[in-house]
Amino acid sequence: MNAQQFLAEFGHIANAPGGIAHLRQMIYQLAVTGALTPRAGTDEDAGRLLARIGERRQELIRAKQYKRMLELESEPVRPPAGIALPAIWRWTRLLDIGEISPRNEAPDDQLAAFVPMSGIPQLHRAAIVAETKRWGDIKKGYTHFADGDVVLAKITPCFENGKAAIVEGLPGDTGVGAGTTELQVFRPIHVGVLPAYVYLFLRSPLFTVEGLQNMTGTAGQKRVPTDYFATRALPLPPTEEQSRIVAKVDELMGLCDQVEMQQQDRRKLQNALRQSILQALASAQSQHELQMSWERLQANFGRLFSEPVDVSDLRKSVLDLAVSGRLTCGAVPDRSASSLKEEILAASKAAMSTGTAARKKHVNPEELQETVLPSHWDSITLDDAISSIDAGWSPACLPRSRDDESKWGVLKTTSVQTLRFQPHEHKELPASLDPRLQYQINVGDILITRAGPKNRVGICCVVDVAPARLMISDKLIRFHIVDDLIDPNFVALCLSAGEPGRIVERLKSGMAESQMNISQDKLRSVTVPLPPIEEQRRILNKVSTLSRMIDVLEEQLGTSMDVSGKTANAAVAALTGIDIDQDEDTPMKAPQTELIARLRLGRLPDVKVQAPLAAILVRHHGELAAGDLWQRFGGEIDAFYAQLKREVAHGWIAEPEVAHVREKPTAKAAKA
Repeated sequence: MNAQQFLAEFGHIANAPGGIAHLRQMIYQLAVTGALTPRAGTDEDAGRLLARIGERRQELIRAKQYKRMLELESEPVRPPAGIALPAIWRWTRLLDIGEISPRNEAPDDQLAAFVPMSGIPQLHRAAIVAETKRWGDIKKGYTHFADGDVVLAKITPCFENGKAAIVEGLPGDTGVGAGTTELQVFRPIHVGVLPAYVYLFLRSPLFTVEGLQNMTGTAGQKRVPTDYFATRALPLPPTEEQSRIVAKVDELMGLCDQVEMQQQDRRKLQNALRQSILQALASAQSQHELQMSWERLQANFGRLFSEPVDVSDLRKSVLDLAVSGRLTCGAVPDRSASSLKEEILAASKAAMSTGTAARKKHVNPEELQETVLPSHWDSITLDDAISSIDAGWSPACLPRSRDDESKWGVLKTTSVQTLRFQPHEHKELPASLDPRLQYQINVGDILITRAGPKNRVGICCVVDVAPARLMISDKLIRFHIVDDLIDPNFVALCLSAGEPGRIVERLKSGMAESQMNISQDKLRSVTVPLPPIEEQRRILNKVSTLSRMIDVLEEQLGTSMDVSGKTANAAVAALTGIDIDQDEDTPMKAPQTELIARLRLGRLPDVKVQAPLAAILVRHHGELAAGDLWQRFGGEIDAFYAQLKREVAHGWIAEPEVAHVREKPTAKAAKA
């Protein structure tokens, strides 16, 4: 690779999703394959360095100060195909230039460093975070290391995340330490091998890509085996060039940090500009102000939206404008909404007198106080507008989703998405249980999530398809507008946006964000805007049209990011000769497996109780994938499972689903 080629591809890589991470990987790869620094005329051949290392190794063996791996020493070095090293470099192995998994000797009463997995950094050349303990307390059952060693996290996902470090400046009296058992450790035996250069090799795709393919184990406990760590072919330059490479990589990583900060600053400015324009749109007080804000939005459109997530703000603004009457302002007014309100109140009174509707206890209305509605609009509380409201039920345990629509199913909360009903999100009701037909849903029912994590409570939609044998669970509220005098989709829209949506948000209650709820009585107190029925339908049509346009924009941004990412991957592969992003079907020594269970918060533990996993779930809305929870836990997998078992037993974490491991076939099996 030459400088011109690198500069030609730099923009494609740096600005792609994850581009800076790709640049870092490329720098590591180019560094350890001899493409990053020029040769110096004074550099000696690395073969002489290897000879001196071999002599030193024999001295240590004779002095019985070297831990041998006899079963691996006889294997030849196997250089990877397609990589041509500079003439004075040599291929070798960690096994041949240092000691693998060394042991330390120190007095039991002296202080030494102790490092859990959370103390192993993943940023370039970041320092280990250690505490001090008596050596006698940590010398057994933990991995040993010392100043000058290089350590690598061997277990997933820590290995994939790049957790590795040069051991330097350990606290304590001895310069030695111990820590997590999920480390591979290399100790150089000659000053001609720089730990900082070995660190670059272990972070490079030359090591990590094959390392991923050679991991063994199942169920979230895959590890880089010692034989791969010890015998992976390592390109060894002369010592002087190792030093130049390390300095150049540190310099380039600093530049990557600067580019990353600039991207983050640019992203902050983009978000601020988008929020400013959309806020002006939402607060427009006249048709002229609204038109000016739309024009400003259109003029800056390309600068405001660069990722699919950006369109959520635009979607919210459209819904807010809709429920405040500004999305269709300027239209010829229909009949006054006051006459519609009188019709609704009369129908509600008639339904109660005939027993087809029942009035529950009185609720104090939550009035609209921030929104100025069009003069021909009115407002009404849900208490006055609904003919029925109830919440369903749910047995303690249900099987998987039904495959026979002649059976009954119970809707999950995930069946309710914002303004979108997903009937396939349900669980099968066993034939032995009473189907409770009074909870069966029908077209036109309005559903709202009642309990769960805060971000999942208050989501509203309308049943818009004729579902077969589906009923609501106890975490859903179902209500119906009297005589269908208000379009249910407009009601769902109001409860999802604008001031009514903010009222719903305010009425949520609970001890923690992971365990919130909203009661039927509180929901009945919400006031919603009431335009004439014809205008309701015009608003819904307008929202539908704009939503489709936003969906297209979101899809285009997603496609653009995908193409950009693939272009960057191709550029990295062309420059380095290695594909960093491997195909999922790449064969491995063992079938790929992963933790896929969703772990959910159970009952909140007492503040004095040590329940770290439950505490993490509280901070993440009460639910995380098992793999994500383990990663945030930061400990070894065995310790994670032990803690998880304890917290499940106490009810602080809900019992996970039975199927918690997904096994992917190897490429060989897939072709069979």
